[in-house]
Amino acid sequence: MTAPAPAPPRRSGRWIEHWDPEDKGFWEASGERIANRNLWFSVLSEHIGFSVWTMWSVLVLFMGPEYGLTPADKFLLTSVVTLVGAVVRVPYTFAVALFGGRNWTIVSAALLLVPTIAAFAVMHPGTSFSTFLWVGLLAGIGGGNFASSMTNINAFFPLRRKGWALGLNAGGGNVGVAAIQLVALAVIGASGGPRVLLGIYIPLIVVAAGCAALFMDNLATVKNDTGAAKDAAKDAHTWIMSFLYVGTFGSFIGYSFAFGQVLTNQFGRTPLQATYLTFIGPLLGSLVRPVGGRLADRYGGARITLWNYVAMAAATAALVVASLKQSMPLFVTVFIVLFALSGLGNGSTYKMIPGIFQAKALAKGLEGEAAMAHGRRLSGASMGLIGAVGALGGVGINLAFRQSFLSYGSGTGAFVAFLAFYGVCFAVTWAVYLRRAAGQAVTTVAAETKPQLSYAEV
Repeated sequence: MTAPAPAPPRRSGRWIEHWDPEDKGFWEASGERIANRNLWFSVLSEHIGFSVWTMWSVLVLFMGPEYGLTPADKFLLTSVVTLVGAVVRVPYTFAVALFGGRNWTIVSAALLLVPTIAAFAVMHPGTSFSTFLWVGLLAGIGGGNFASSMTNINAFFPLRRKGWALGLNAGGGNVGVAAIQLVALAVIGASGGPRVLLGIYIPLIVVAAGCAALFMDNLATVKNDTGAAKDAAKDAHTWIMSFLYVGTFGSFIGYSFAFGQVLTNQFGRTPLQATYLTFIGPLLGSLVRPVGGRLADRYGGARITLWNYVAMAAATAALVVASLKQSMPLFVTVFIVLFALSGLGNGSTYKMIPGIFQAKALAKGLEGEAAMAHGRRLSGASMGLIGAVGALGGVGINLAFRQSFLSYGSGTGAFVAFLAFYGVCFAVTWAVYLRRAAGQAVTTVAAETKPQLSYAEV
């Protein structure tokens, strides 16, 4: 006689043992409601994480001459914070499968107390620059929340809804950049200091961790797959998409850290005057990210990404002109447009990831659930790497501004470099994801053969 299959292990806590979002019956009966609930509380935790990660973009504006830091010191400080935020995204990606999405959201949210309390303790004149650097390193862990949140939410939603869900999750998190700048504006306007700002966020972190504990779930179907991680790392598309994500998210996070410093150093704005303007760009860039995902769902992520890079290059060229002419109205207007475009591109590029690996699964002859499982396996593993490399673009932007101010006394040299980079991103998107598709369509019509792998709709 055949022995009965062992019962699945019963685990304490909010664990869901069966999850199949591609089954429309399951999705409509209960899956959509559960997925949306986890999405909203994931957004809350990621939102606070982004605020903590980017808090130094605001804190450096509080740090006047009495702190003894040069503009180059401040750009270096924000570069270090960005770097750590990029690096920790890799382990945060795998933590979801190791501990459970709900469990890790609780832990990662609670960990935000460490850099916030540390910054509260050292934020006063007389603290050494090296101390600020070490505390800035701690703040970098806020950048990891994005990777674990995106990996978790990616598992909750069906492929047909991933563009919108991932865009909404990331966009809601990205709003944390604008939120902390708005809170800083209120604090400065009320003649408060940086410790007041930090004191506001300490209870918010506790709320985020508590909500994750009360309302989120773990998916037992999400498991760490070291083979998938190795396969994703070996796949050329993981690194191509990482490069493209440098151009979109790297721009967003890098400009978020640097915008206020450029206004104060190049245009002589006071911290209060700069803060009145700096929140607008990150806010728009965050709000349009779900729109980028939705447009990618409808028209294909590659097409939206391609033309988005054209627009980003045009905006950057206008920034070069504004910087050379020292025209602050033109500079601020175009910079805000560039923020919005980076957010739009964030949504379209991230939508491409699951689509690419799904297309590869179909090209291998897989069908149905097998193709879906293969696509989820590799796309989930690749997201951590792509998110980490993309965030490194923020490091490059801050270092480019640092060197530009050291060499030329303005950000013009950095903008010229960014313009060239967006041109390369456009060329890569077209060559890899659109040129091949157009060529194959012609070949298919002429030869009446089965079309080969195409990424035009990803």
